[in-house]
Amino acid sequence: MKAVILAGGLGTRLAEETAVRPKPMVEIGGRPIIWHIMKIYSAHGFNEFIICLGYKGYVIKEYFANYFLHTSDVTFHLAENRIDVHRKSAEPWRVTLVDTGEKTETGGRLKKILPYVADDPFFALTYGDGVADIDVTAQIAFHRKHGRKATVTAVRQPTRFGALHIDGDRVSSFAEKPPEGGRVNGGFFLVSPSVGPLIAGDTTAWEREPLEALARTDQLAAFIHDGFWHPMDTLRDRNYLEEQWASGKAPWKRW
Repeated sequence: MKAVILAGGLGTRLAEETAVRPKPMVEIGGRPIIWHIMKIYSAHGFNEFIICLGYKGYVIKEYFANYFLHTSDVTFHLAENRIDVHRKSAEPWRVTLVDTGEKTETGGRLKKILPYVADDPFFALTYGDGVADIDVTAQIAFHRKHGRKATVTAVRQPTRFGALHIDGDRVSSFAEKPPEGGRVNGGFFLVSPSVGPLIAGDTTAWEREPLEALARTDQLAAFIHDGFWHPMDTLRDRNYLEEQWASGKAPWKRW
């Protein structure tokens, strides 16, 4: 299976960090948060990733271009232009980096990578700025059982996130900016490539018309997650996640 990561946003609420790098490259414990997200998926058997680039996407390209070097012990023979590799620990990942445009909305980014997942019954989709101790294996079983076009992870969080109204195991409606609290969109989706026609183009936000349409037509399932989930929207969020990692008990670390 493939996991798609939305990594192209401006990250304006974390400007202290994102002035020089895209938000998915902001580090937690010396590793970019996108690495933590990939490790979450990898712990459940995912080794193929498609990353939707946008703002400062070249930073992400350079990170993966040099990933093997970052994770290995090496000796450089400068006069011979040769490298000896002594120890390597790179994961068996296949990473496809797609430039989806600096100003493209989340739905537009998704639409642009659909050719890479066209032959799959469904794929994982998440944002490049949040971690959770989600049981992705259980989520996949849930998605297969219910047979809807998409499954969203439903978590509890303040109302600055889109609210999910749940009837049994399905999402009955979706509101991006609700006035009251409740279950919210925690990302970590499973999605069929057949959602493509619901996305008009670059200016379409995945969280608006596509998810609203899926909810109206009973094609959006809710996978309830009551465990740890935390986005990295602000410097305070980043510091909190750093503290969790430094404690040696980061809830999302399942590898």
